[in-house]
Order: sequence, then C-alpha cells, then structure tokens
Amino acid sequence: MIRTPLRPLARILKAREQGQDPACIEQENLRLRRQELRDTGRVRAEVRLLVLALIFLSGFVLLGARMGLLAATEPLELRVGMVENISGARADITDRNGRVLATNLATHALYAETRRMVDPERAAVELGRIFPEMDVARLAARFTDPDRRFVWVRTRLSPEQQQAVHDIGEPGLMFGPRKMRVYPNGRMAAHVLGGARFGEQGVRAAELLGVAGAELYFEDRLRDPARANQPLRLSLDLPIQATVTEVLSGGMTVLNARGASAVLMDAQTGEVLSLVSLPDFDPNDRPAPPTEGEPADSPLFNRAVQGYYELGSVMKAFAVAQALDEGEVTPDTTINTRGPLKWGRFEIEDFRDYGSEMSVTKVMVKSSNIGTARMMQEIGPDRQQAFLRRFGLLESAQIELSEAARARPLLPDPWSELSAMTISYGHGMTTSPVALAAGYASLVNGGRLVTPTLLRRDSVPEGAQVIHPGTSAQMRQILHRVVHEGTASFARIPGYPVGGKTGSADKPGPNGGYKEDAVLATFASVFPSHDPKYVLIVTLDEAVDTTGPEPRRTAGWTAVPMAAEITRRVAPLLGLRPVPLAEAESRLQADARAQ
Repeated sequence: MIRTPLRPLARILKAREQGQDPACIEQENLRLRRQELRDTGRVRAEVRLLVLALIFLSGFVLLGARMGLLAATEPLELRVGMVENISGARADITDRNGRVLATNLATHALYAETRRMVDPERAAVELGRIFPEMDVARLAARFTDPDRRFVWVRTRLSPEQQQAVHDIGEPGLMFGPRKMRVYPNGRMAAHVLGGARFGEQGVRAAELLGVAGAELYFEDRLRDPARANQPLRLSLDLPIQATVTEVLSGGMTVLNARGASAVLMDAQTGEVLSLVSLPDFDPNDRPAPPTEGEPADSPLFNRAVQGYYELGSVMKAFAVAQALDEGEVTPDTTINTRGPLKWGRFEIEDFRDYGSEMSVTKVMVKSSNIGTARMMQEIGPDRQQAFLRRFGLLESAQIELSEAARARPLLPDPWSELSAMTISYGHGMTTSPVALAAGYASLVNGGRLVTPTLLRRDSVPEGAQVIHPGTSAQMRQILHRVVHEGTASFARIPGYPVGGKTGSADKPGPNGGYKEDAVLATFASVFPSHDPKYVLIVTLDEAVDTTGPEPRRTAGWTAVPMAAEITRRVAPLLGLRPVPLAEAESRLQADARAQ
C-alpha cells in the first residue's frame, strides 16, 4: 500500500530552507481553506434565498394578474355568484274574498357554463327543437365564444321543458331555482294586475318587479319581506269580473266594436268590483308596447282608466244636478228647447225635434242638447268649472293604478260660454269611465264625494258633501225616469229597477271636426234606482247594431243592452233581492217629496 503524503514534499523542503515551521504553515493553509468554504456556503445560501423570494414574488404577480383579468372580463360570473342579496319574495294578490289573482310558482332558469360543455353546437341545435323561437346559430356562437364562460339561455322553464333539456345530456347546461309570477286566471283582470318581470338575476334567485297596474303601483308593499305572507286584497270580485268580461266580450263581437270597457263600483265606498278593458292580454305573457299605430288600439291600453273621451249625453246629469242644486231650476221648470240654438257661427241642435219647450225632467228623459245648453247659459263657465272640479272630473282619476296618474282630461282653453254649453251635453272636455263612475256615485248616494279605489275597504271615511241630499234624491228619480220613459228603455230588468243616462258621442277626427259614422256609446247606470248601491259604466267604441233595416250606433241600441245583461247577471251575485217596480217608484217619489 502506497501512502499519500499529507504535505507536498517541495513545500516542506522550501520552508526548511527559509527557516520556517512547516506545521504552522499547514495550519494557516487549513484556516484559509475553511474560510473559503464558509464564504462559498454563504454565497450559495444567499442565492437560494433570492431565488426563493423571486419565485414567491412571481406567484403573487401571476395571482394578482389573474384576479384582475377575471374582474375585467367576466363580471357576470361575479354577479351570478352574489345571490345572497337577491330576494325573490313577492306577496300574493287576491280578490276581495281571498281568491288568488297573482301568486308565485317555483320554477327553474336555464343557463350554460360553456367550459363544461362537451358538444356546444349539438346542445344549441337540441335547444332549438325545445324552444323553436330561439336563434340556434346565435346560441351556438355564444356557447363557443372563448371569452364567455356563462350564458343565460332562458329565465323560466315549465316542468316539461326542464325534463326535455335534462334529456339532452349536456353537462354544461345547468338549472337555477327561482320564483315565477303566475296569474292563474289568465286574461281576467289583466289591466288591473298589469304584470311582472324578472329584475336582477342570479343562478339561485331572481327579483320579481312589477311593470304595470297594481303590480307596479303597490311595488313596495308586495316586495316587503315583513309582509310577504300577507296577500294584497283588492276590491275586485272574481266571479263578477268574469261575468262582466264574458258579457262585454260577447257584445263587442256581436256589435263589431273596436273596443269596450266597463266599470262596476260600489256607490257608497267607491270600491271597484269589476274593471274590464277590451281588447285585453294575458299577463303571463305580456306583449311588448306598440311601436306604431294608435296607442289606444293596443291591448295594453286601459280604456277604463287611461282612456279619456268626450262621453256625450251622460254628462247632462251633472249639468242638471248643478242647476237643481244651485236653485236655478226645479224638476218641473219649463226650458225653452226651440232649435237650433245659435251662438255666433255655431248651432246647437237636438237629435230630433222635441218641441219648443220641456220640463227639466223631460230634458233629461229626451236627452235635449238645447235644454242643457240653455240651463248652462244661466250658470256660466266659472260656476260650471267649480262644480265639476268638486267631483274630481278636471284632474287625473285617483285610483291605485300606475297608469292613472299619466292620463289627464283634455279641457277647453279658454273655458268660454260656448264651451260651457257644449260641455253640458258631453262635448268639449274628456272624461274617463272610472272617473264618470265615481261622479255618478256621488250624484246618487246622497251627495257625498266618492273616491274610486281598487282596495277592499273595511271602513270608509265620509266624503265631502258635493250636492245637497235633496238634489241627490231628485237625480235618482230623474235617472229612473230616463230608463222607464226615455232613451234607455232596454235597461229595464224585471225585479231590478235601474236608473241611468245614455251618451252617444261623435268621435273627433285626426284633423279636427268629427268623424262620420264613428260613435262612442256609453251608458251610465245606477241600481237599484230607489236605493243605489252600485254604479255601472259601459262604453263601446264604434259599435254598430245591424239587426234593423239601417245600422244603429247610438247607446240605446248598443251600450244599454250590454249594461242590462250585465246587471241581470251580477245582481244576484251581489245579493240584491228583486223589488217590484211599483214599490221602487213609490220610494223614489217619497224621497223626492221629503226633500
């Protein structure tokens, strides 16, 4: 075995020649080598720490960049994830007796997580078969867009549609639970309810927001979580609403009317038991607002509330009531009805020649334009304005529908003496059917102002006294005689005495003047006439009765028969017992004499 020397021989010899100790030299060399090793180790450790720090820093930079990218390019996913703040709660709406008019139904929405989709193009084709209205090419493009990770497909599904989507077998198609607003009676009371839509949406919840009608007017009440289990109870009576709708729809078809409306109101409380506007719509599938044509022809247009019309001779009741109330006339006062009545270049005429003079009662029974115009000549425009304002006829109808506040009557400017005369027989200013109903209720209920409402009232504050009780009694008797002696003879119903007034107004033309053969026919009725509990307004737009030798457009031939049929059907539903005509007339005469 050859032993390797610990120290090089040359160095030892050289150290001896110089007189140095070789052992000391070796120790110094060992120290220097150890120092070098320590320095090298320190440098290596520092390098390792620096590399590790750079790795951590790079990780944080990449993480921050990724978070920024998500925030900048995919906000939908962030919104979808934040479902805790979305509330789908919305209270039910019922009629006055608790029958459901609007409620919520558990359903599902359909969305796609595109990165989980196996065959997006096939999925788009299959969805197109389930939902024929979908654009398959557009849907496929959205599914295959690399910048999209989330796609809403449909906001609500029926159980059958959900099962069909499930059968596609595409893992990227997902279902999200939510509440859907449902109107179980379809078109019934569509213009009162209005409709609802989805607001902010997440995959596990969605807001329900009202878009029109009571759904919009009572938005805060319906969305209040504290009252989510307390239904909003309306004044409507569902069986009565169905009856009025059925009769009015049938009459509109038979008479080939362009549109129709009806309002049935409690004469004491102002509660609306039925409000119908035709044509109508299904709030479960509310149509889009029209972009062309006449807005009034849209099924969304509420003719009973938004529709302001020159209603014709139904307005004579207010002219006669004012003349009686202010002491200008009595029911037996003779009025000069010789015609035509000339005012400057204008002439006022009656439908036919009724003779040179009539009593105030006969002016109403025969519906003399000249007679009411003569009375209003004595009263004047200022007093007429003040009187009509007391009834709320010069402003928007005060009723709980979002559309009501946006519609206002058209009034003459200036309100001249000629305007006062034409307004006395229903031309020159416009009124809505619901406002007319409240006005007639105030005329016949003892003279107390009635405010229309769509809420059931357990107690009603007493309205202001707008005419004397005696005037109200006289008006009840006069309206009764209009039906039994005058233009509304078709309104007679055995056992149910009715009072009322017809109105047949020529419709204004687009360029001024009035259209030929275009009539808005209205019948304003109260029943029972001797003790009015209800007011019924029926309006038909361009209705024509063709059963005679010539077309007949006046209210006596169109609106009156419709109102009579409605009254005949709803009176028993309202709990009214038949009363002999003689008994009713005796009561009317006694009330008029007592005042």
